[in-house]
Amino acid sequence: MASISEINGKWRAQIRRKGFKSTSRFFDTKAKAVKWAKGIEDQMDGKGPPLLQEKTVGDLIKHYVTLRSKTRPVSDSSTEHYTLKQLAVNLGGHVAARLTVEDLLGWALKRKDDGAGAYTVNCDLSKLSTVLRYAGEGLPDVVGAARPKLTYLGLIGGGGTRERRPTDDEIDRLRQHFLDVHSQKYVDAIDFAGTTAMRRGEICAIKFEDIDESKRLIKVMRKHPRKGKTLEWVPLLPRPWEIVQSRPRDSALIFPIHPQTLSKYWTEACKTLGIPDLRFHDLRHEGTSALFEGGMPIQKVALVTGHKKWETLRRYTNLRPESVHEQNPSTAPRPDNRKTFSPRPHKSEP
Repeated sequence: MASISEINGKWRAQIRRKGFKSTSRFFDTKAKAVKWAKGIEDQMDGKGPPLLQEKTVGDLIKHYVTLRSKTRPVSDSSTEHYTLKQLAVNLGGHVAARLTVEDLLGWALKRKDDGAGAYTVNCDLSKLSTVLRYAGEGLPDVVGAARPKLTYLGLIGGGGTRERRPTDDEIDRLRQHFLDVHSQKYVDAIDFAGTTAMRRGEICAIKFEDIDESKRLIKVMRKHPRKGKTLEWVPLLPRPWEIVQSRPRDSALIFPIHPQTLSKYWTEACKTLGIPDLRFHDLRHEGTSALFEGGMPIQKVALVTGHKKWETLRRYTNLRPESVHEQNPSTAPRPDNRKTFSPRPHKSEP
């Protein structure tokens, strides 16, 4: 039975059922929430439209590309385009609602035989999960069920060297996990890390009194290669500024979390979700790389990230090749406006 609850003036419909991915959505009215929940539960019970029950993975990939075409089109020259094409060829004929862990195991073994490494297969799996979530809402979470087995067998994993960047699907899963298991402040801390490239210790130490509201700056105690630690004024770009402004001021700290607790919960979440070789510090890589992909020059990136030597930025910057085609520095969107860390529905904090 769906759970319908009012949170911050919105109505949340949440559905938890064994064998299916937990799903929820916010609505303006209770009636809309109840109607949506009934439709999803009907699909789970096999009462949905017959065509929906028989859609193949290939059908959902086409639907996903159509959805994306309205806001963020998939470029024909991007890595994502070729990933979707590969998934369509190898899994496109499977009925999405009947896709099994064994199907994904066979696919991953074939990818390995074709020469794909564990990190590549993991990225492909994440994209499949994104397609199933957004184009086939209400379907069982077969990707989540398969991840532990594929990780154990070494078919999915990290990239070896520390060039790991989280995929959109991984961040979506982590955000939902922290929202369900912990509270909004952890989700906000993740988003803040991914858009500022700050270290966990820096994030957990900043206070509301450290903000310069007029200049949109925040004072941060940062590591220095020669001076140990120094106080620096750091510019807050639009998305992290929104996060700071949304935080409740019931504590001196903006994010009242112990750094070790943040790391502990992050590690536990990755293990639970079957996400391999992803550390919280990798959000620093992600944030720095996203700034460059958004067209920000190296001088300004250094002001945001706090790097004292520009050559050091190379170690933290792993640009996605498709970003060269997708963005032009003169017309690029704000670098902190990536889909991964866009706002999501809030959950009240205890």
